[in-house]
Amino acid sequence: MNRHDEVKNAYKYLGKEATFYDGMITCSTLPGRAVCALVWSMDKAKNDAYLERALSGIPEGFAGRLLEVPVGTGVLTMPVYRTLPGAEITCLDYSPDMMAKARGRAERMGLSNVAFRQGDVGALPFDDNSFDAVLSLNGFHAFPDKEAAYRETFRVLRPGGVFCGCFYVKGENRRTDRLIEKLYVPKGFFTPPFETADSLRARLEALYASAEMETVEGMACFTCRKAG
Repeated sequence: MNRHDEVKNAYKYLGKEATFYDGMITCSTLPGRAVCALVWSMDKAKNDAYLERALSGIPEGFAGRLLEVPVGTGVLTMPVYRTLPGAEITCLDYSPDMMAKARGRAERMGLSNVAFRQGDVGALPFDDNSFDAVLSLNGFHAFPDKEAAYRETFRVLRPGGVFCGCFYVKGENRRTDRLIEKLYVPKGFFTPPFETADSLRARLEALYASAEMETVEGMACFTCRKAG
């Protein structure tokens, strides 16, 4: 199964364990598709496209040390990790409830190479240059101290390593921006300030030796490589 199929079918792997959040993230249920259309102006094809792009920095057959932060419920990544038996994967999240769901899914899939740790992205409990790859899906728009998150994810990545993922950027879709401001921020789901596509590109290019980025509606997807 290739990466496209892993993303497209991620929700199906969950069975009865699937939550509303999982359906929304994968645009796989009627309520999830409604949220994707209303808030993000995305259908299933666009949703899958940005997730595939966000995960493209982790190649098939990857066998190094990988940090995922935040792991969330693991709906997107546990099916991918099942195809990477040679990798050593650490999943970190601030929320014990989210992490418990991801851990349960890893256990049900028999993923013995995936470890879980509760922690704060602003103060990662790892040594410098610890990981060959750092993956962050839909996290930076929620982190309260984004400057610390950028510093820490860069610090724990080894020279030549890859930082990849996706998150919301403002200025790409007016309706998305309005709903984020009126609904997501007051509820504490997202935390300003938010990057724009231009500010994120400039930041990543300043930090990393190479940085590729594209947007799909209000989501920015990126793959960066740290100088060797």
